[in-house]
Amino acid sequence: MKTSTFLAFFAQLAATQACLTEKERHGGHIIDLKAHSARGVINRRQANLGTVPVAVGDRFQNGTIAPRGIGNNPNSTFGSILNIGEIKSAVLGLAKQFGKDKVEYFEMPHKTYENRTMYGAKIGGSGKKGNRGYKVLLESGIHSRERGGPDHLIYFISDLVHAATEKKGLVYGGMSYSAAQVQLALSQGVVVIPVVNPDGLAFDQATDSCWRKNRNPARAIQGEPGSVGVDLNRNFAPVWNFTEAFAPGIDPSSDDPNTEIYHGTGPLSEPETKNVDWTLDQFPDLGWFLDLHSPATLVLYGWCHDSNQALDRSQSWQNKSFDGKRGVVPDKPGFEYKEFLEQKDWDALTLAAARVAGGMTDSTGRFYRAIQAPHLYPSSGCSADQGLFRAALDPKKKKVYGLGVEFGEWNEEAECLFYPTEEKHKLNLIESSTAFMELLLTAARLG
Repeated sequence: MKTSTFLAFFAQLAATQACLTEKERHGGHIIDLKAHSARGVINRRQANLGTVPVAVGDRFQNGTIAPRGIGNNPNSTFGSILNIGEIKSAVLGLAKQFGKDKVEYFEMPHKTYENRTMYGAKIGGSGKKGNRGYKVLLESGIHSRERGGPDHLIYFISDLVHAATEKKGLVYGGMSYSAAQVQLALSQGVVVIPVVNPDGLAFDQATDSCWRKNRNPARAIQGEPGSVGVDLNRNFAPVWNFTEAFAPGIDPSSDDPNTEIYHGTGPLSEPETKNVDWTLDQFPDLGWFLDLHSPATLVLYGWCHDSNQALDRSQSWQNKSFDGKRGVVPDKPGFEYKEFLEQKDWDALTLAAARVAGGMTDSTGRFYRAIQAPHLYPSSGCSADQGLFRAALDPKKKKVYGLGVEFGEWNEEAECLFYPTEEKHKLNLIESSTAFMELLLTAARLG
């Protein structure tokens, strides 16, 4: 590799951190939204030539055809991203083909700003009645520009139920799973939310605008298109009030609506995050959670706001005497703080993250790291911590261990780095499917 190419590569590496660029972490936008909006549809799409396109129409014919993933047929092609209507059609197609005992569609109570109904499905399980016996929650599409996430989740659950019904195994690149492992994974009971941010996804697919947030305009600034919306992955309850809880100069989220990390008017202020929390309530046996993002080839685990330790219980987000000290990694004089986490919980998270990262690496050869989230950058109100946060407030609730999986790599050739090429889209699908499978098998091992 030429020196100039080498330096350019690492400059880009430094500029892109998980699902935010360095510019966005400091309040900017990676594209000029005003200019982008003025270009017109054809010119906007030309700016992202080389990316896998969003599909037109409905390949699942209004829920009459069930999808099939890559694990059942390694030679499958995936030349377009599922549009927002197809995602729901795919879920309905699976429910119709396999019946309620294997795939059951459900809807959530809180309508989005644009009056959309969020939905999910429950798959497999241990045969218990109602909503008992479902141990793993998988979600995607919380950041609408991270294209492919809903596709990966849809195609994985289709793989799982097809393979279980046909008593076959699954193959994801270099990772193979036996028919017995498929049955074991399905027996854990899977709840899926394919699209956490449907308004944002519809807008991003219609405009190719690299849109991240939801579409709530409550605090929008006239003439600033980037000020619409809330970052849903800063709107969950854990340590939401960052100005009080974090050390000065640490920016885990923002009070400014014209940033990509604006956290909303309060914890769970948005209908989308309320629906995720409602789902945790509806399925009381959930113990594991995976939120799918892109692109950083990382598997992240909590706590999200500071490094973990298992010795000093007083160092807790519940202890207000440590307000103003959190989020400094590594610690500095006067800011000595690490978040307490039971050793068994910490061990479970690190084991799961390592298994997921290892499986993703072995599936395609693209290297994935497992790290605690604040070692990348600290954040507040993150989805991965919601399950542990709830259990800390109410011991009657089961602890839910959360991971954030950042699949794939950015596309340097596109205006929006988050839109993959067709080749990368297929690699991402293989790796994400492996991540889901490894988490289910870890859940089976650890309970």
